[in-house]
Amino acid sequence: METTGIVRRRTAERLRDALERLATERDVWVSTAHPDHGPHQVPLWFLWDGSAAWLCTGAASATARNVREEPRVHLSLPDTFDVLLLQGEAESFPDQEVPEGAAAAFAEKFGWDPRSEDGSFVYVRVVPRTVRAWRGEPELRGRVIMRDGIWLE
Repeated sequence: METTGIVRRRTAERLRDALERLATERDVWVSTAHPDHGPHQVPLWFLWDGSAAWLCTGAASATARNVREEPRVHLSLPDTFDVLLLQGEAESFPDQEVPEGAAAAFAEKFGWDPRSEDGSFVYVRVVPRTVRAWRGEPELRGRVIMRDGIWLE
């Protein structure tokens, strides 16, 4: 891995950069697991509401099935140089029971409202407990920017 030119950011800078990315990025890799079916990973659109990530998937999908059985999930943004990993607990909401503010914000961000589709969808809210952020090897040390649900500074 080439690290030339990487300047190690302080925790406050990593936190600022991470929150900016969470507010503006579109895609996230969602990793779930099921006791009988094993691990599953899929990219989904996400919305950051300031304290949690909101995702939406088909009600019959492996992701929906897995979070019903095992709510612990991992989320990762797709950039492998500017890594942002979230670990947290998922809570599922059927599309007709999702809080209106979350559904409206999701629809506004993506121009798509799953509640108007013929099929059944599930909104998944992931509240992070741990967040890690780093850019290259020089930032591996100190990469934890949230621990036990509390942002570090």
